[in-house]
Amino acid sequence: MGTRVPQIHVVIVLEELNIPYDWRILDFTGVKSESYIKINPNGRLPAIQDPNAGITIWESGAIILYLIDEYDKDNKLSYKGAPEKYLTQQRVFFQVSGHGPYFGQAIWFARWHPEKIDSAIDRYVKEIDRVTGVLDLALTGRDWLVGDKCTCADLSFINWASAGKGLLVELGKADILEKYPNYARWIAAMGKRDVVKSVLERVDAGWAANNHPR
Repeated sequence: MGTRVPQIHVVIVLEELNIPYDWRILDFTGVKSESYIKINPNGRLPAIQDPNAGITIWESGAIILYLIDEYDKDNKLSYKGAPEKYLTQQRVFFQVSGHGPYFGQAIWFARWHPEKIDSAIDRYVKEIDRVTGVLDLALTGRDWLVGDKCTCADLSFINWASAGKGLLVELGKADILEKYPNYARWIAAMGKRDVVKSVLERVDAGWAANNHPR
């Protein structure tokens, strides 16, 4: 796996389930190398290779659901039966299709795109606002997205939520998040988990060491 944003929640799930792992650090050019393309032909992060099963999987949602199926035998981060099992999968799919891409595009156009395009930045910041509102509504009267415990569905959002907050602060738009108290409470609750706290601290230290905005 690499050290860019898309794999942080995979690391969190690995550590929450006490799964030993080794990782490889890749930069933006590394994901296009011939050796990595053999692992993930799409040239994106993350990807895992499980020596126990001899399987390689890429796409963060697929990786998380694989780890849950294979290693969460006690259902620490999941549910065994319907409807919770399928509602958990629904939230994971929403994260990878309707959450992460918008946050990622906002960060791309604000920080990395060679030409500053205000309309593109505004469009994706508005999507951050909208999607955060969707989550805030889903959390009305409840602590977690599914059932009565923190699951992989909740944890799948933490990485882009953290990166998105950093971007909004950078753009002077942090007040967007003030409209969503349920969302803020949920993020704070996840942030108190030992594994989440540890992973985010290590990531932040890595960004700081490389003079990189979080």
